[in-house]
Amino acid sequence: ATVNWCEALGTVLANDEVKDGLSERGGHPVEKRQMRQWFLRITAYAERLLSDLDTLDWTDSMKEMQRNWIGKSEGASLRFDLDLDLTPGPTPQERGDTFGFIEDSSAEYHLTSPNLFKVLIPRAKKMRSNMTPAEKLLWEELRSSKTDFKFRRQHIISEFIVDFVCLSKMLVIEVDGSIHDQTAAYDEGRTEELNKLGFEVIRFQNSEVESNLTGVVQIIVESCKSRPTSVISRDNLGIVRDAEEEYSITLPPNEGRAGEVSPGINEYIEVFTTRPDTIFGVSFLTLAPEHELVARITTPEQKEDVESYVQVAKNRSERERMSEVKRISGVFTGAYAIHPFSGERIPVWVGDYVLAGYGTGAVMAVPCGDQRDWDFAKHFGLPIPEINEGVDISEAADPTKEAKMINSDFLNGLTGYEAIGKAIEAIEAKGFGKGKVNFRLRDAGFSRQRYWGEPFPIVYKEGIAYPLEESDLPLELPVMEDFKPSGKPESPLAKASDWVNVDGALRETDTMPGYAGSSWYFLRYMDARNDESFVGKEAEGYWQDVDLYIGGTEHAVGHLLYARFWQKFLFDLGLVSKAEPFRKLINQGMILGRSNFVYRVAGSNSYISKDKLASRPELKTTAVHVDVNIVQNDVLDIEKFKTWREENAEAEFILNAEGNYVCGVEVEKMSKSKFNVVNPDDIISHFGADTLRMYEMFLGPLEQSKPWNTNGIEGVYRFLKKLWNLFFDDQGNLKVQEAKPTESELRTLHKTIKKVAEDIERFSFNTSVSTFMICVNELSEQKCRNREILRDLLIILSPYAPHIAEELWSALGEEGFVVNAEFPKWNEDFIKESSISYPVAFNGKTRFNITVSADMPKEEVESLALSHEEAVKWLNGGSPKKVIVVPGRMVNIVI
Repeated sequence: ATVNWCEALGTVLANDEVKDGLSERGGHPVEKRQMRQWFLRITAYAERLLSDLDTLDWTDSMKEMQRNWIGKSEGASLRFDLDLDLTPGPTPQERGDTFGFIEDSSAEYHLTSPNLFKVLIPRAKKMRSNMTPAEKLLWEELRSSKTDFKFRRQHIISEFIVDFVCLSKMLVIEVDGSIHDQTAAYDEGRTEELNKLGFEVIRFQNSEVESNLTGVVQIIVESCKSRPTSVISRDNLGIVRDAEEEYSITLPPNEGRAGEVSPGINEYIEVFTTRPDTIFGVSFLTLAPEHELVARITTPEQKEDVESYVQVAKNRSERERMSEVKRISGVFTGAYAIHPFSGERIPVWVGDYVLAGYGTGAVMAVPCGDQRDWDFAKHFGLPIPEINEGVDISEAADPTKEAKMINSDFLNGLTGYEAIGKAIEAIEAKGFGKGKVNFRLRDAGFSRQRYWGEPFPIVYKEGIAYPLEESDLPLELPVMEDFKPSGKPESPLAKASDWVNVDGALRETDTMPGYAGSSWYFLRYMDARNDESFVGKEAEGYWQDVDLYIGGTEHAVGHLLYARFWQKFLFDLGLVSKAEPFRKLINQGMILGRSNFVYRVAGSNSYISKDKLASRPELKTTAVHVDVNIVQNDVLDIEKFKTWREENAEAEFILNAEGNYVCGVEVEKMSKSKFNVVNPDDIISHFGADTLRMYEMFLGPLEQSKPWNTNGIEGVYRFLKKLWNLFFDDQGNLKVQEAKPTESELRTLHKTIKKVAEDIERFSFNTSVSTFMICVNELSEQKCRNREILRDLLIILSPYAPHIAEELWSALGEEGFVVNAEFPKWNEDFIKESSISYPVAFNGKTRFNITVSADMPKEEVESLALSHEEAVKWLNGGSPKKVIVVPGRMVNIVI
């Protein structure tokens, strides 16, 4: 009790590492060994939570969401060094393995010694950020694949920074401006030194590049073709290795151009991946909008776009971002990282599908194998490298591990399963990562700085925390007139001084979160009056677990996870008989809002009707959310709009031909900011509670999210009025009669009973409402007044429309309440049809119908269809190729 070990849930480690910062909590010391035990215990529970998921009768999507929430991930943690305005130097293949003596791994990309590298690197950055127009033109040509050769810009060779270089051909390209007229002697000496190292130097004037770019590129390409391919290193260039040598280089003016210096060269992006085998399929990196590097690596050109995007993304919760899988958004930072194996430049993007709280807040995007990466790449036109042999990724990503690897260097020919271990070995051997297993649980902070919540049974004496004795429990919250936040870091409970100060000690003023109680409240329901324990063994043994849990997805993911955690903990203590609390789970879908918009004409207080926009293309407009409660069937109540807000009082309107203002429509999540929240009290006052209740069920399947549309509620309202009219005439007189039910009335009732009973078992409430509508329509056509029929109809309707069902039940003079009446059973004999109407089709197109006995054999149905006078006409003296009879459904004649 001294330190609530549930706080550690959010920082679970997969191994024995415990950060020093966790060795102290709440102002009192905690042994690191004790903290380590808590971590290991939580890790064990996380593994059990994952492994036991498949024993539950839950949907696969819900199980997957809990897996994601727990987050057991096996893979590798690896580092992508940032390019930071410098073209990467030789790839590992180009440079060989001769650079191992350099401690600073970023220096391995440059053909110079460590100390000289440190002197030249800032100047190289300045040059790159301040290129001349001619250099920019040439670079755009050289960096493309048109030349078939790889070039680097502002690259360090020995003590020089060259404009462009093709290392494999040892060819340097210099672009000289007017400043070079003053440094001709230096340029000559520089060329001579580069020649000694084996480099050929070609020089062009700015004017040559700008006036004849194609010719300049052709000269460069021909020069590359004429030179042998070389693998270069510091050793074969004779570059000094002396790590103690200090340099002070005086550069000519053109190598000291002004410009902003980028962040330090040692910046890198760390990612965690469960698929290190796909490393050669990485075509970009994506950072979470909250990632600390976003602001630091974004280029000036991209700054405005990135800041705007990040601001919007931060206003959306992680759950919103996870659920909106079809929404694709992102922005390029302008920065590049270096692929750790190939040395290629990889663009760094920001995307809100990456979550800061998951992993490192950065992903290596492999669009060929991950659907969200694929969608992102397709949306923004980014490359989708193929790394799996024989796999079609033209329409979607394929996360297969069975295919052979291609375009993957040392992994080629291996399956994904085989390549994972090999990739981790190579990553660890190269020193830029390691194999890793992660466990985590989100939303696990246990303290809340608020009044409502269970108080911690903790007191502090001289800074040391002590638990209360059991005899002092339960600890109850004090009665407070003011329990609002104080504006200080402390909890509102701190204001209750008489409660806080007790016997020379101070009570803990934080309270527990909602899930502290909600994770086990169902156990208390089993034995709510037990004063000795939270639940007695006899009561718990009788009730055991919950048969069915129905709850919203967003609420249920976290709540049910921690309820499972609690249950396993209590099970280990022998206090409950089941290791899982909930046997079956159903998530009802979210009710989405239906937003309305008005269109304000730019620079005015005028609004144009949506259906007039096309005829007035010269007007620039802005769509503005409007309160859906002043809109009826998408037509704006103009007078209510004028009084809705003060600034609307003088608004003017461009109406349609009917004199109405038609609003725009969009389905969105219900939100006060979008003015699309529907007040149930308003719906009930206008249509009644039963209409609201049935319409919510009628919107769609229970587990799907559905858009609310007040316009559609009229149909349910008319249905209930039609139901009422079965019982009462226009003068309000009861017209129900005692009579023998007809065959058609019994058939209508009993097929309704059967369908509704089956729908209830399947939780298919929307189809039940449809069945009720069909039933009432048929009974109305049959002019049903029969008490027996209508009485049973009220019983099966009562769970859906309890208020009107009870009212009509009372009107029939029945005793008690309809909710207590026994649910009727259907009789199959009443449901059977005596005859069936078969549509007869020729080559799939219906030509006529035949009515036959319901029990007529297929052969007789076929014979009757072929002998029909219409069939004789369509056969035209010929014989059919084939006759297909689907019993009870149709006949299809193929000619």
